[in-house]
Amino acid sequence: MRTLAITNNKGGSGKTTTAVCLAAALAELGKKVLVIDLDPQASSSSWLGVKDEGKGLLGVFTDNGNLAAIVREAPSGLDVIPSSAWMASAEKSLAGEVGAELLFRKAMRKLPERWDFVFVDCPPALGLLTVSALVAVEEVLVPVEASVLALTGLAQLLRTVEAVKDRLNPELAISAILACRVDYRTNLSQEVERMLREKFGRLVLKTVIRENVRLREAPSFAKPITLYDPRSSGAEDYRAVAEELLKREGRQG
Repeated sequence: MRTLAITNNKGGSGKTTTAVCLAAALAELGKKVLVIDLDPQASSSSWLGVKDEGKGLLGVFTDNGNLAAIVREAPSGLDVIPSSAWMASAEKSLAGEVGAELLFRKAMRKLPERWDFVFVDCPPALGLLTVSALVAVEEVLVPVEASVLALTGLAQLLRTVEAVKDRLNPELAISAILACRVDYRTNLSQEVERMLREKFGRLVLKTVIRENVRLREAPSFAKPITLYDPRSSGAEDYRAVAEELLKREGRQG
């Protein structure tokens, strides 16, 4: 079972889009995927059409709850552990608690080995929830918007990943960097992609996610892009990412 945190501390990077659509593309290939929505905004949960009206995931942090007990099946067929508004209080509730960043790892270790992939969709901030995800998983997948500001945020995230690896989770490694919202009609997108590949080499996936209107529409219909518009460039791109991720067979460095 491969466990990946899908994270970027900058909003609009394609984090949730990647969590949902890559999971769906892998499911098309016969892989069993669990999406854990750790973001209090619950974007992945909403996109997949699953709501948690109770404390659910918060109970994993505050009451030693069981992750497997709160798995839900989305209408798309994906398994999901939804977030809720209650998660917004997690950082405050756990502030100052010794070992708080280890609680999620403890729960993850108890998950049954019935999935090929577990994706953790992280909040767009480097707070306790994101650090908890980094402590709990073995791989990190970083979606990066094709903008200059996104590169600045990426440097900060990579420093955090290294700190977590050194202090809390020596198994952690960057698995892949994925360029998202790439518009080849603009020089900026081309330049940002070039800079990413020049600086990070083989960590950057060969596939990019092209700017695509259908991808932006899909959440409103509660469907991954592979179901909403199977022939769109967005669906094609995420299928290619799924194939490439499978070939990578785990951590890169």
